[in-house]
Amino acid sequence: MDMLTGKQIADAGLADWRKLGQGLHARYTVGGFGAGARFVAAMADLGHPPRVTVGDGYVDLKLISQDAVHRDDQGVEHIVEWVTQHDLDAARRITEIAAEQGAVADPSAITTIELALDTASAARVAPVWAALLTGSTDAQGRGTIGDDVRDLTGRVPILWFQDTDEHETPRQRFHIDVWVAPEVADQRIAAAVAAGGTVVDASHAPSFTVIADQDGNKACVCTDTLS
Repeated sequence: MDMLTGKQIADAGLADWRKLGQGLHARYTVGGFGAGARFVAAMADLGHPPRVTVGDGYVDLKLISQDAVHRDDQGVEHIVEWVTQHDLDAARRITEIAAEQGAVADPSAITTIELALDTASAARVAPVWAALLTGSTDAQGRGTIGDDVRDLTGRVPILWFQDTDEHETPRQRFHIDVWVAPEVADQRIAAAVAAGGTVVDASHAPSFTVIADQDGNKACVCTDTLS
């Protein structure tokens, strides 16, 4: 099934859900671990199940399709991990189940982390990182048209590679992408600045804003754009 654009996802009007990175995410607050377990059990018959994390008072959910179709500029089809209509349909059903179970959506609490490594030789170094992070080189390029390291079970954050020129001067090579719901991005940036951080580049906002700590280490606060 075709991957969906950011606009198509936004137009679906999924009030409980936000697209962060490649998938749809939701957090529901519940009355404790038992209530969370019952909420998850009520989803047992979903034909397109989410990834689930249950805690004491919350349930985190992620919906993503493993077989989304991406067409490149030449019209060649690639199978990738992305949001499809299956995910929208499942999200709507989960929202209904949440209402039945008394679970309350809290989009402002959703965060997901990706790691980014600047390198001029992604294909060469990716197998090393795949083995380190997941125990197997099979994770290299899985679900993507690039060399991203993506663990099938989601145990570790996605590692993607940002193309850069070869260089000799030591500089920061890793940075963290902090994905949040669009409506809380300004709050997250303000909190980082209040804690001593500095906005070093907002030219691509709201897609991403670069924040540096007092030592110059950088991270990006990212939101999904309607692309």
